[in-house]
Amino acid sequence: MLQQILGLILAGQVGTPRQLAEHLQVSEALVRQMIDQLVANGYLEEARMCGAGCGGCAVQVVCGPDRDPRLWSLTGKGRRAAIG
Repeated sequence: MLQQILGLILAGQVGTPRQLAEHLQVSEALVRQMIDQLVANGYLEEARMCGAGCGGCAVQVVCGPDRDPRLWSLTGKGRRAAIG
């Protein structure tokens, strides 16, 4: 399932842990644990958003004040694992 998460992130099909959980049909808590594991093992890196306000921001749909502002990107190691 960890490789599935990497593949979904690589494909840009999901943007939040909730979306990943729905797609994989598992709990959001489980997805968050798996993401933490992928970060700890160097497959993903976390990027925090600016926090300076959303007016005119191009990514406000994933980063608004009522959303988890964490986003992840694949590292080189994560990209190789996602491709398989």
